[in-house]
Amino acid sequence: MRIPRTLAIVLAGGKGSRLGSLTDDTVKPALPFAGPYRLIDIALSNLAHSHLSDVWIAEQYLPHSLNEHLAQGRPWDLDRLHGGLQVLAPFEGATGEGMAQGNSDTLWRHRERIRSFGADHVLVLSADHVYTLDFLEVLTTHTTSDADLTVLTTRVDEDPSSFSVVQVDESGRVTDFDYKPDEPQGNLVAAEVFLYRAQTLLDALDELGGETGGLGDYGEDLLPHLVSTRLVVEHRLDGYWWSTASCCTAPTSAPASNSCAASWRPAPAWSGAPAAARRTASRSSAPTARSPIGPDVLD
Repeated sequence: MRIPRTLAIVLAGGKGSRLGSLTDDTVKPALPFAGPYRLIDIALSNLAHSHLSDVWIAEQYLPHSLNEHLAQGRPWDLDRLHGGLQVLAPFEGATGEGMAQGNSDTLWRHRERIRSFGADHVLVLSADHVYTLDFLEVLTTHTTSDADLTVLTTRVDEDPSSFSVVQVDESGRVTDFDYKPDEPQGNLVAAEVFLYRAQTLLDALDELGGETGGLGDYGEDLLPHLVSTRLVVEHRLDGYWWSTASCCTAPTSAPASNSCAASWRPAPAWSGAPAAARRTASRSSAPTARSPIGPDVLD
């Protein structure tokens, strides 16, 4: 499959206040996870496995330890002369200046840079969920259905009122998007991965935000707007998915297999080693299986 020009934006600027003192001094995506890893390793490793190499990290709250860990994208072979990993930081002096007040506000503030990139599709994902996924499968769903937006969905066993609950029809079209409802209608939720047709996203941001912004979280404005006016479809994730939004919420079911989990199982980190050295060592002494969460994901 020819991969369409796709820009991936990883949202990594939130404080994660529900984790309490854990994020007083460290932004949530930089928190340690499963031994030597950080939470953001999951999103970046999934992107690397999916051969998506234009990756932007939207930062805001305490970015220093996160930037140190990212190492210009080298652990994921994203330190490139063209494309690769780039950081989106708050700025002054142009439209969109200032601090973002939510996820869709982050996209609005950086919309001119997104526009100038010239992507066909924009993949927006959170930096704090645990799962394995080949994003090319989501791209296939998105392009074959000619959707304006494809929402990754999954079913949860815990109380769905802390998520965005979605309703879909028999064709897979999303018919309702309810952001953190008091009385959820079902347990099918948005898994915080959204694939937009680029022009649809930019048009919606221009329409909703105008020249002054004022947007919040996309569950409050951007997503309901698109569900009511455009073609929005789901891509169902049947494998394991866990939101780390609260340290008091543990996974309620054992990990289930999906199409890529068997070949992307965890492996030890090779922190600090150049990419070429890691690839050489991987061929000579490491198992052929790939890690869904570690920096050393490339053969």
